[in-house]
Amino acid sequence: MAIQLKQELRLSQQLVMTPQLQQAIKLLQLNRLELVGLVQQELQENPVLEETMEEDDSSRSGTETPGSESQVETPPEAAMEPAEQSTDREPTDAQKIADVDWQNYMDAYPQTGLYAGREGDDDRPSLESTLTRRTSLADHLEWQLQLSGIDEAAREAASHIIGNIDEDGYLEASLEELIDQCGLPEESIKVAIDAVRSMDPTGVASNDLRECLLMQAQVLGIEHPLVLQILDTQLELLQKRDFRGVAKALGVTVTDVATAAKIIGRLEPKPGRAFGGDDPIYITPDIYVYKIGEDFHILLNEDGLPKLRISNLYREMLSKPDVDSKVTKEYVQDKVRSAMWLIKSIHQRQRTIYKVMQSILSHQRDFFDKGINHLKPLNLRDVADDIEMHESTVSRVTTNKYVQIPQGIFELKFFFNSSINQFSGDAVASESVKERIRKIIENEDPRRPLSDQRIAEMLKSANIDIARRTVTKYREALNLLSSTKRRQLG
Repeated sequence: MAIQLKQELRLSQQLVMTPQLQQAIKLLQLNRLELVGLVQQELQENPVLEETMEEDDSSRSGTETPGSESQVETPPEAAMEPAEQSTDREPTDAQKIADVDWQNYMDAYPQTGLYAGREGDDDRPSLESTLTRRTSLADHLEWQLQLSGIDEAAREAASHIIGNIDEDGYLEASLEELIDQCGLPEESIKVAIDAVRSMDPTGVASNDLRECLLMQAQVLGIEHPLVLQILDTQLELLQKRDFRGVAKALGVTVTDVATAAKIIGRLEPKPGRAFGGDDPIYITPDIYVYKIGEDFHILLNEDGLPKLRISNLYREMLSKPDVDSKVTKEYVQDKVRSAMWLIKSIHQRQRTIYKVMQSILSHQRDFFDKGINHLKPLNLRDVADDIEMHESTVSRVTTNKYVQIPQGIFELKFFFNSSINQFSGDAVASESVKERIRKIIENEDPRRPLSDQRIAEMLKSANIDIARRTVTKYREALNLLSSTKRRQLG
């Protein structure tokens, strides 16, 4: 069959992601802090947008609130229709603005100082943002190095040693590697290693756990012979909590091993722990749920979120037929459309979040009244069917957002749980089962900790059909040790 080119018409349907829809989806998955940042950026980049002041709201009695829903639904084209020719020939503010070179507007008038003149407490940076940077382990050691009295060669070697210390405080490089890195004699390297190991925290720059704990025992003046013997020869068995194996290997009683283990337990296996870790993350809830009487009330957290409106100055300019510059009018029209869609998308986002929280509250009412043991199984489809939206919308709303309720602050995803069957035919939420496991382990005899199999049997006696491997999975999710590692003596 011959191959040929020809034209043909074909009618088809396809889903097109418009820029407005993409913006609405983007806003929906932002948390409150991210939304505030995006709005502040839009206020700086879009000259048509302006923030509604509280004094403006108070002076508008009986009129529409700028940025309200009725204003958002106004089509952008309605603000762009030309009005009748004005007979007043005196230059207006709109005519003056029309002469501005909009192409260079943002460069000529940067908006970074838009709120610089305000002195209200709400516009000042938070206390957390003014804190100084946390001192790292390397900074702490370098500061002590400057105060040490070692010679220049050893000081240079010590800097290389500090650079090879990991976040736990252990030296990752061997003596031969340090010699190759520094190009210094072995004597200077050894002097530098001793100098760093004498610094705070005790045990830093050790090669392994055994050396670290022995250094701490020496500095603390621990002269217990069994403690030193265990650290020197039986540390591996001690880490496995095999007290009987340690007692048999050293020819002592299990009670003596337990006493020595308590002393060793007061030592720090990670000297750099105090200087490591990420900076704390402060969670600001997106939603508040208050209980007043017997009813729960939902309140969206809009603290710090500017109330937006379209500047009347630009509306007036677009309504004048004597705007000479076509480029200027097109630029302002584009900015007005962008601002209107942003305001509408924000309102749509807030309504969707409120509906989702209402649905969660209705499904999990027993949890809000009685606690975590009454949490019910819930999935995204249940909420999506309730509010008549798609599951993907509910997923975006509940991602990385938090709610503050009388029991504390929870992520919205917390309320969605898989189900664990009960022998009676009903189902219980997985989070409730995790809480039961945590309480069982918390109340167990530390000298005889319960195995995962035993916990599974106890849950089955409480009408919960659960396997041993599921108990292990939930225990590890709770960061709880196995029964052998939880065992204590004495």
